[in-house]
Amino acid sequence: MFCIELTAEPHSGSILATASGQLDLAGYAILRDGLLKIAADSPRGLITDVNDLAIGAASPATVFPLVAARIRDWPGVPFGLVTRRPEHRQLFRRFATDRYVSVSPDADAAEEALRHPVRRQAHRTIPRTGDAEDRAREFVRRHCIDWAIPALIYDGTMIAAELVRNAIQHTASVPEVHLDLRREMLSVSVVDDDPSPATVLDRPGPRDPGLGLRIVAYAAQAWGSSRRWSGGKVVWAVLRVKPDQPD
Repeated sequence: MFCIELTAEPHSGSILATASGQLDLAGYAILRDGLLKIAADSPRGLITDVNDLAIGAASPATVFPLVAARIRDWPGVPFGLVTRRPEHRQLFRRFATDRYVSVSPDADAAEEALRHPVRRQAHRTIPRTGDAEDRAREFVRRHCIDWAIPALIYDGTMIAAELVRNAIQHTASVPEVHLDLRREMLSVSVVDDDPSPATVLDRPGPRDPGLGLRIVAYAAQAWGSSRRWSGGKVVWAVLRVKPDQPD
């Protein structure tokens, strides 16, 4: 049965997602997961137009603050809503949605509301060669120096190398390393074409596989594996910049 339809297209530097259908308890997970997949492509911002979305009264509007909170730390994407329907605004006030998510009458106004501090971003495709891990380390090392966060070189290069190794070992993809520095957080992520999630495996013995992601999980403040709207997945890890370091 038709529940939620979600489409996405570029809008300035952001992505404009248009949701239609019926947002009830059955459609909650569909909309949540769809928006999280779109955010995994790391646009400058994510705007969701809900004008054509019928929202039930049994609190499914809480999906929007949840999405905003999930994508705030990673991938650091600001989130806003577009609606011109008075009943939507009334519902958002009732459930305090508008305290956590900007609500605008059109996409241009939403884009303006999403303005946030400048981020530093970089990405590099890593060939599937014997020195792939070294290339990933050098890419991260150079940007940590350029961005004046040398204390993150050790963990950042280690994480990038482990994620690239994991992508090459477990997928047929050419991995792509992404770096994103904003405020006090540096995210290191690797994109591949395989939607299967990266998971930490049980290791009965020291020679068994799975140590790499355990090291990543130990070193990072947070890490995860997210499917992308455009296909494949991104495996990411977040490191915190020390208070005395500029970002």
